[in-house]
Amino acid sequence: MTQTDTQIKHIAVIGAGSWGTALGDIVRRAGRSVVLYARDGGLADTINARHENPVYLPGLKLHESLRATSDIAAALEGADMVLAVTPVQFMRDMCAKIKPYIRAGVPLVNCAKGIEIATGQLPADIVAEMLPETPYAALSGPTFASEVIRGLPAAATFATKAPQADAALWAQAVKSPTFRPYLGQDVAGVDVAGAIKNVIAIACGIVEGQSLGQNARAAVMTRGMAEIKRFGLAQGAKAETFLGLSGVGDLMLTCNSMTSRNFSLGHALGQGQSLAEITAARRTVAEGVATARALAMAAHKAGVDMPICAAVDHILHKNAKVGDMIQDLLARAIRAEED
Repeated sequence: MTQTDTQIKHIAVIGAGSWGTALGDIVRRAGRSVVLYARDGGLADTINARHENPVYLPGLKLHESLRATSDIAAALEGADMVLAVTPVQFMRDMCAKIKPYIRAGVPLVNCAKGIEIATGQLPADIVAEMLPETPYAALSGPTFASEVIRGLPAAATFATKAPQADAALWAQAVKSPTFRPYLGQDVAGVDVAGAIKNVIAIACGIVEGQSLGQNARAAVMTRGMAEIKRFGLAQGAKAETFLGLSGVGDLMLTCNSMTSRNFSLGHALGQGQSLAEITAARRTVAEGVATARALAMAAHKAGVDMPICAAVDHILHKNAKVGDMIQDLLARAIRAEED
């Protein structure tokens, strides 16, 4: 089903975390009707009453007509597009939940970043398996929710294999005066880059927490991008995707700011805190924690060498000492940079 002769008027946003709330707000301010789905009925009621998400975006006002609900059927009723902002580890359940209510031909735009631990699948693979008749797109780029919701300029990649006319229509639906999507077709590359940059951000946070300097952080980012590219090419991605907003753009943002959940988690690890201590003090999810574990298995299966990502996995999930992992990385044999 093509939607080239229609308009995207009503959008359902599945997930009321920081990014889901910010997306719902900017799309509503751009003139679309939006319903934001929150699993927590209390949070939905608070958003409707106070026009604020005090759990994930405290102190930031939302558009007064942005409506939230904890009823999935009500959220999807009449939706012309679905923005899925559910953590990837719960994406399969989300697809099963929305399947009875999503209309034929309505596109699902994934806005989450990660790799499923149980299967090693990327978001596009999960959606294709669970909702095979649903058109898929991925929206990803350097976008801190707190800046987007304040109306600061931002841009992202909108990737889909759908016909160009449909792609342009769908991307236009999420465009606002301060939020600009750029079209792409490399869904695999966008999914891979969005997932793995979170693991590299944890590594960069560790570097900062250990006070290892800017040289070391730049090296980790650069060699981290080499790992992203290697894994992406093994998944059928295009190399040029990693030079774009969803690749190097998102990597630079996430690896250089304490606003990043993944960078700040790595910083705390570098300063000696345990993963259990860090997660116990947070309500937000650092996707890189689960992705590091999933990636270790997926990379091994694909035969892709990813030493930085493997070191992060060992620190997070195998009780490896930060100092030991740093020394192991520095002691690796010399190799050609392009390898």
